[in-house]
Amino acid sequence: MKKILVPVDLSGATVRVCNVAAELAKAVGGRLVILHVVPPPPMVMSEYYAFDASQVIGLTSEARKRAAHRMEALGRWFNKRGPATKVVMHEGDPVSVILRTAATVRPDYLVIGSHGHTAAYDLIIGSTTHGIIRKPPCPLVLVPIAQPTRR
Repeated sequence: MKKILVPVDLSGATVRVCNVAAELAKAVGGRLVILHVVPPPPMVMSEYYAFDASQVIGLTSEARKRAAHRMEALGRWFNKRGPATKVVMHEGDPVSVILRTAATVRPDYLVIGSHGHTAAYDLIIGSTTHGIIRKPPCPLVLVPIAQPTRR
């Protein structure tokens, strides 16, 4: 059975990316591995304020809880409608974790959205998709997030 790794950022693009992955799984007789990576919180410091360690731990813990709840719901929804879906969640740098997970899972395909954040976010933080495209672990299916206009 073919494996399809689907990294998601739980943005508004997630459902579209997962639907494309589910269509591919159906076409090739595959199963989905949906991956979410909880990134470390950005460090914000100024001369007026800096987060202390307990605040950073609290932010990370809260982000992990919200992500786990959304990923469980996503897994339940996909398991109801089609092939066996495995839901995986890790913490760390998204590009590194996705590539490391791909090395472990050894997917036949990787389905990823063209972007999930704003252009400003990508400029400041960097684009996960661009990081994956540079070192693809297998054939990629890049899902455009903007709906194409039909004529």
